[in-house]
Amino acid sequence: MTEQLHGTEVYNATIWLGPGKWLHEASLVFSEDGVIRAIGDAHGEHRCSQRIDANGRTLLPAFGEGHAHPQHAGLREQFAPVAMARNIEEILRNLGEYAHHHPEQEWIQGWGYDPSLAPNGQFDARWIDTIIADRPVMLRATDYHTVWCNTRALELGGVDRVTEQPQDGEIVRRQDGSPLGTLREWGATRYILDIVPLPTLTQRTDALAWASAQFLEGGITWVQDAWVEGDELAAYLALANGGLTVRYNLGLRADPKRYREQVGEFRNVHDQIEQLNDPFLTARTVKIFADGVLEAGTAAVLEPYHDCPHSQGIPNWSPEELTDAVVRFDQAGLQVHIHAIGDRAIRMALDAIETAQRSNPTWDRRPTIAHSQLIDPIDLDRFGSLGVIANFEPLWAQLDPLQTELTFPRIGDERANRQYPIASLLRRGAHLSFGSDWPVSDFHPLAGIGVAVTRQNSDGEPAMGWQPDERLSLDEALSTYTVGTAYQAFADQTRGTIAVGQIADLVLLDSDLSDIDPSQLGAVRVMKTFLGGREVFSRE
Repeated sequence: MTEQLHGTEVYNATIWLGPGKWLHEASLVFSEDGVIRAIGDAHGEHRCSQRIDANGRTLLPAFGEGHAHPQHAGLREQFAPVAMARNIEEILRNLGEYAHHHPEQEWIQGWGYDPSLAPNGQFDARWIDTIIADRPVMLRATDYHTVWCNTRALELGGVDRVTEQPQDGEIVRRQDGSPLGTLREWGATRYILDIVPLPTLTQRTDALAWASAQFLEGGITWVQDAWVEGDELAAYLALANGGLTVRYNLGLRADPKRYREQVGEFRNVHDQIEQLNDPFLTARTVKIFADGVLEAGTAAVLEPYHDCPHSQGIPNWSPEELTDAVVRFDQAGLQVHIHAIGDRAIRMALDAIETAQRSNPTWDRRPTIAHSQLIDPIDLDRFGSLGVIANFEPLWAQLDPLQTELTFPRIGDERANRQYPIASLLRRGAHLSFGSDWPVSDFHPLAGIGVAVTRQNSDGEPAMGWQPDERLSLDEALSTYTVGTAYQAFADQTRGTIAVGQIADLVLLDSDLSDIDPSQLGAVRVMKTFLGGREVFSRE
């Protein structure tokens, strides 16, 4: 006897239910209230208002994005197109064309240039001067920790021969002491970022709407925005209760200079957003930048850099202040999400989390260390024992120009070949989640999953994968992008797997993942995305 149901049936599907569980030629039914009602051989048992023949393709839980910057991604599209430039000449040509077509703009901006295009990542202001000298120009590298600007911008920012080298940044200088045009980390980039015109609220809401559409096209229905300050927060509030199309959790950025006051401020933001009762918006997390990035030599490392034997990077916090901040935010019931790339910064983060757990009452805290790039072997077991989520960007676990041109020369082969120990942490029982750090790199989850499984670049190199022992199985990689991100989002009881009673956040792919060459995973496309039972993206 059939049951009348206002909802959708996807049939003839290869369904990945969750870790280790596949169904073939199966059916799934979800009602219009967005809840999964039946799984398995239910085809025809419910008279649904919509039926979709999957033709053997894979249906799986929607992906989560454990670390991204959606407004940065959307704003990048509104500035000079430097992100896809393949060399410095192309960057300069694109800048010149953009400036010519935008004579009304006081500043010329471009976000997302490739820092590996110049030796040691050092870019000269005079290169831009040959194209644009009368207006200030500010470009941000893909890592968003580095700024390249022209001479006019340096003059307006007051950066010259006598500007003191900041403790929490680096002004790259020529041999004669004059600023080259490359600024690294907050202490140096602030000279420019503090004076460049801020995007308007309309620009930000447009950027967020554009980024949300991209996420849905990639099968992503939940996103951890990992860098939110006043203007970014205003855009979310403007779109709350009706304007958001993806589930977002906000990571409010902690400032080393005023984090004590921010504890109460961030708790108030958390409570304010809770009172909005928008199912697409939460603000339960604090983002802390513990250090910089390896390719710029600003990540905090235990042993000095090979190309700069007197430097161990630039930590943004002292160990004592980082610990104090984590304890305070944890005590306020806020999840900490710590950017830590170098092994010294990761140890500082683990120490701070351990102290918070000893000092504060027990609660479901789920602390996260983002990127977790270079971990000292003696710290690997601490992730599991402390319940720390290691958030990885799996697309980075390949030998690309950032690695070969910048990172390897800076840290040497031994440390370079210990990066991204994803499988090692998984085998030790640590919680893992995946993300992309978009717009730093491609946000499409299948691209990252392909690298996690093969540890190869797009040319299929190296043949057995970089650090083959760190490769994941397809099942493990899918789990980390679904179950793992749902756990990070405190939503593992309602999302991340396919089961009766779960929320119908689902993705239909164009291929059968149970029978695919791992080298082809990055080419798999999303055909449909469902969020709470609603079809929010369709490629057909």
